[in-house]
Amino acid sequence: MNQKFEEVRIEELATSAAEEVDALPFGVIGFTLDGTVTVYNATESTNAGLSPKRVLGKHFFEEVAPCMNNFMVAQRFDDADELDDIIPYVLTLRMRPTPVRLRLLKAHGCATRFVLIERRTAN
Repeated sequence: MNQKFEEVRIEELATSAAEEVDALPFGVIGFTLDGTVTVYNATESTNAGLSPKRVLGKHFFEEVAPCMNNFMVAQRFDDADELDDIIPYVLTLRMRPTPVRLRLLKAHGCATRFVLIERRTAN
């Protein structure tokens, strides 16, 4: 699988084994149409300090990341038929404000939507 934040494809994420997704150097959170988290990789677990047990099966925008339940992130998934955008963002829940880049991924024919989180820079 492509290891680059900007280049990894949603089809790769959706069909990769958990071990491959865990090996990525950025956070990966996948969720269903109704918002239930089904993918939560080891990098994001370490960076956020939340175990997969606390995240998997929970509603992403209501229980895991309510700071993303807004027009910049959640609404874009609702409004777009397909989505592949990178946006600067600041995470604020349960941590000091942390600048990141988010990559929002949604595609026809893919039941899982993804938020990728790169903590190195917000540029």
